[in-house]
Amino acid sequence: MTVDVSDLPTAALARDDGLVDHVRGDLDAPVTLLEYGDYECPYCAAAAPVLDEVVAESDGRVRLIFRNFPLHAVHPYALTAALAAEAAAAQGAFWPMHDLLLTYQSRLSDWDLAKYAKKLGLDPTLVVGDPAQPHGDKVEADFALGLAAGVGGTPTVFIDGRRYEGRFDVTSLRRAAGLTG
Repeated sequence: MTVDVSDLPTAALARDDGLVDHVRGDLDAPVTLLEYGDYECPYCAAAAPVLDEVVAESDGRVRLIFRNFPLHAVHPYALTAALAAEAAAAQGAFWPMHDLLLTYQSRLSDWDLAKYAKKLGLDPTLVVGDPAQPHGDKVEADFALGLAAGVGGTPTVFIDGRRYEGRFDVTSLRRAAGLTG
């Protein structure tokens, strides 16, 4: 099932390291799903609609935070895609770019990334190459936080700080998050 998430609130949540996390859902939701993801990972693409449905149908009780964990050794475009997502965030469009990158993850060349930025009404010259490099600090910080939390692959999801090890379906995630069936 594909859920329309366009009406869900989105926000940037300040972190202790001076950077921000990208939030989809109610900023004050009592339950947090934290995903470490890679834009070239097929499992992340499969997880996205599941996570979106849990958030969208939670009546504001669940928020999703996405952090970059590009596995560049196996996914050669993952790092440039993460930089493009963060560059899009600087232009106010993290989640729309995030969704496009996961939808078209087999097309993540610089040309494709610029095309997605243009489609979103962003400046395409700022999402690739040297202009995107300042966002490397955010990507590296996300990756370091993931490593510190024991992340080794993607997607890795934490529910309120606890690593989720169950089945990756809406019912199981809702149950683990303390929501009814």
